[in-house]
Amino acid sequence: MKGMTVEIEGVTLHLAHPDELAVQWVGQDELMRQLLAAWMVVNDQDLPMNPRLLGKPGVGKTTLAYAAGRRMGRDVYIVQATLDTRPEDLLVTPVIEGKGSLRYVASPLVTAMIRGGIAILDEGNRMSEKSWASLAPLLDNRRYVESIVAGIKIKAHPQFRMVATMNDDASTFELPEYIHSRLQPQIFIDFPERDEEYHILKENLPFAEERILSYVTDFLQMAHAADERYTVRDGINVARYAIKLKSLATERTHETKALEIALVQVLGEESLRYARGTRPSAS
Repeated sequence: MKGMTVEIEGVTLHLAHPDELAVQWVGQDELMRQLLAAWMVVNDQDLPMNPRLLGKPGVGKTTLAYAAGRRMGRDVYIVQATLDTRPEDLLVTPVIEGKGSLRYVASPLVTAMIRGGIAILDEGNRMSEKSWASLAPLLDNRRYVESIVAGIKIKAHPQFRMVATMNDDASTFELPEYIHSRLQPQIFIDFPERDEEYHILKENLPFAEERILSYVTDFLQMAHAADERYTVRDGINVARYAIKLKSLATERTHETKALEIALVQVLGEESLRYARGTRPSAS
């Protein structure tokens, strides 16, 4: 598909394509309500907020953000932040074309700004302060960015919305205070309740037998109660692998064995402590 372009201050920008994910937010309607409320504009003088979704890896932060954007009927653009993310990666990147000419490529974030889409800055607290500084004017009432590389100022479309997801693990930078105050409100996503967790597994693995889904759900709930970091994403991987292992087995008792092998090979030997007593019957 040929890429779209726009011209800003005499500079042609090549735009990114939106992300297409086959995901659905299951349960936890209050979190969806809080995110959509942060993005609302209730008055001509009001501005949308830039919420932060916080939680352990795998609890569904990106899924929630994507589902909220699609619920609003908008295109969604995901920017994966890393330790190496530079300001130009967030904004405009120059690409050398033939005969020494430059082509300016807009990031997914800038494309969302121009087209009035939703930008998800995924794992934002992996970025350095220098990269965050380039977004400071976007995150307050100015709502623009300046590309030093392209020499242009880019204003956000009124319909543009942004959210940052952040993992609460150790491999992250501390947010500078002037960014911290611009990324509000903070919406914390915790582990889901048992019924919700079961339905998330079923949504992702509609071909799985009920016994396997129940086993994995019980395992996750026991792990959550012990404050382990295992998430529904881990559970999906365990169940998916167990289904594959079981498909090559011949005896019904192999279902339990397949689940235990899947736990060990996906999450490690120590995960078995949360599987005791939750084994499905082999009868």
